[in-house]
Amino acid sequence: MRGMPDAPHRIAVRCETAYIEEQSSPETNQFVFAYTITIENTGTLPAKLMTRHWIITDANGKVREVRGEGVVGEQPYLRPGEAFRYTSAAMIETPVGTMQGSYQMIADDGVRFDAPIAVFRLSLPDILH
Repeated sequence: MRGMPDAPHRIAVRCETAYIEEQSSPETNQFVFAYTITIENTGTLPAKLMTRHWIITDANGKVREVRGEGVVGEQPYLRPGEAFRYTSAAMIETPVGTMQGSYQMIADDGVRFDAPIAVFRLSLPDILH
């Protein structure tokens, strides 16, 4: 971002998803999706991921919120420029849904801040054009 001073507290979050057919059971409305998240510290201060908050919504409008410590059993500490990548999974009752949320971070200066996770789609391959 041109002209903006370096922000001390900035985390970039990228996501990729995949349908896990072998763990899913469409006849019982169980659709499992893997998601791989890359969390990158694009700020100027080191920060530690403390907790997560997910909002998972299926195509029927059913919303499930998930809160917990860290991600995949870890609370990664990221120096500026460092990234942490992990894969997890979610199950929904429809072939299409969305996830979004935030990571709650604490920087080395003691400031707590949220790293937003933009909405991303969970969907069977070729179901949406």
